[in-house]
Amino acid sequence: MSETAQTHSTEAELIAVRREKLGKLRELGVDPFGSAFETTHTPAELRANFGEGMAVKVAGRITGLRNMGKSCFFHVGDVLGGIQGYISIKELTPENLAIFECLDRGDWLGIEGETFLTRTGEPSVKVSKFTVLSKSLRPMPDKWHGVADREIKYRKRHLDLMSNEESAAIFVMRSRMLAEIRAFFHERGYLEVETPMLQDIPGGAAARPFETFHNALGMPLTLRIAPELFLKRLLVGGFTKVFELNRNFRNEGISRRHNPEFTMLEAYQAFADFEIMADLVESLICHLAEKFCGTLQIEHKDEEGNVLRTINLARPWKRADYSELVAEAAGADFFTLSAEVRRQRCEQLGVQISKEMEDHEVIQQVFEKLVEEKSFDPCFVTRVSSQLVPLAKLSPGGKTVEVYELIINGQEISPGYSELNDPDVQRERLEHQSGEETQKVDYDFIETLEHGMPPAGGIGIGIDRLIMMLAGAPTIRDVVLFPLLKRKD
Repeated sequence: MSETAQTHSTEAELIAVRREKLGKLRELGVDPFGSAFETTHTPAELRANFGEGMAVKVAGRITGLRNMGKSCFFHVGDVLGGIQGYISIKELTPENLAIFECLDRGDWLGIEGETFLTRTGEPSVKVSKFTVLSKSLRPMPDKWHGVADREIKYRKRHLDLMSNEESAAIFVMRSRMLAEIRAFFHERGYLEVETPMLQDIPGGAAARPFETFHNALGMPLTLRIAPELFLKRLLVGGFTKVFELNRNFRNEGISRRHNPEFTMLEAYQAFADFEIMADLVESLICHLAEKFCGTLQIEHKDEEGNVLRTINLARPWKRADYSELVAEAAGADFFTLSAEVRRQRCEQLGVQISKEMEDHEVIQQVFEKLVEEKSFDPCFVTRVSSQLVPLAKLSPGGKTVEVYELIINGQEISPGYSELNDPDVQRERLEHQSGEETQKVDYDFIETLEHGMPPAGGIGIGIDRLIMMLAGAPTIRDVVLFPLLKRKD
C-alpha cells in the first residue's frame, strides 16, 4: 500500500494490513521481531563520516519509502539522524522481494551494502542484504505534519520523537548537555555524589513533599524536595567541592514552568561565597550556550518561526539589588509605605496577594510578577530579604542575606548562597520562620553543623528551565521526556 493511499485509510484498516504482513513474514520464515544485528556505524555516524565505496552495516527505523518500480529509496534512522538506502528491485530474489514488500514506514531494518552518492549528491547505501529487526504494527504519524496535537505529543512521546526532528534534537541536546555539565565540574575539581531521595524530614526548601511509608521500618518518609542539607553534611565531613545532578519532587501545582518532578544541579564549594558561585554559573551557562547553540544570542520563536525575543547572554551579566528592582517596578516609595498601604499598592498594580501572606511574602509577590516575569536577559538579583532565605549567611546589618537569584527568560534559573554555617544562628532562623511557606526544622542537620562546616558558596540550577531557555521551548513539557499528566480515564 502506498503512503498516499494510507492517509485515506482508518487506523484500524492500516493495523489490519500490517498484521497481514506480519503473518506473511512468518510464512516466509522470517522472525518479525528479529535479534541482534552487528553494525559498523549508526546512521548519523555514517552520514557524518561518509565516503564512497565503504562496506557498511547500519540499522534504524524506516522513516520514508519511495518505490520507483524498478528500484526503491528509503531512509533508516534514529533520534541522532538517518541515512538513505537504495535497493534494486530486479536484483532481489523472489523470496527477498516478498519479504521487502512486507515492509512499512516505522519498521526497524538492518542493511548491509556499499556507500555511494546519488546523482543529486545524497549519501546512500546500495543494499546487498537486509534484515527485518522489528515489524511495526501501528502506523507512524503523518510524514509531513508529525504529531500536531500537543497532548498526544506529551502523552505518547515515542510518536513525537519518531516524527519530529526538532523535538528529538532537544532531547539529544539535553543528554549531551548533562554530560557536559558533569565534565565542567569535574574539570574544576568537584566530586559528584548521590544523596537520599527518601528522607524522613524534607529539608532544603519550602515546598510540600510527596509522602510515602516504609513498611519494613514502619516509618513515614517523603520524597526529597532538595538535596541541600545532605550535601552540606558532606562539607562538614570534608568534601570541599561537591555536586549532584538530582531529581527533586514537590507536591505542588503544574504550569508551563513547573513539573512535580524535576532535575536540579546543586553544587557547594568550601571557602567560596555567593559572588564566586555567581561567576561560576555565568561561566557554565555561557559555555553551554556557545557549545550547543553556537551563540550567546538565543532566539525564541513562535510556532510559525517568527522571533518573539532574543535573549542576550553576552558577559558580563547584570547584577542588581532586590529592593532597588522592586522599587523601580512598584514605586520609589514602596518600602516606606506601611504594610497595609503596600497591600493597597499591590491591588493598584494588579498583583494578586492573599490575606494570609506576611509582608515579606507580599513584597516577593511583587518581585515575581513585576520584575522576574518581565526580565529576559540575565540578571543576578542580590541582597534578598533574610526572611525569604533561612539557609544563607546574613549580610552586614542582618536584614538581607548574601544570595543571588539568577533570572533569565522571565523565571528563576539559579539561586546561589553564601551558606550559613553558624549552627546557633541556623537553629534560630529555622525555628522563627514566618509566612505561608516555611522549611521543616532538621535538628540532626543543626547538630551536624556543630561539628564545623567551612564557609562555602552553594548553587542550584534548574536544569529543565535552563534547557527551556537555551532551546527556546515555551513550556517545561517540551524538555521533559515524560511530563506528569492527569489520567484521561
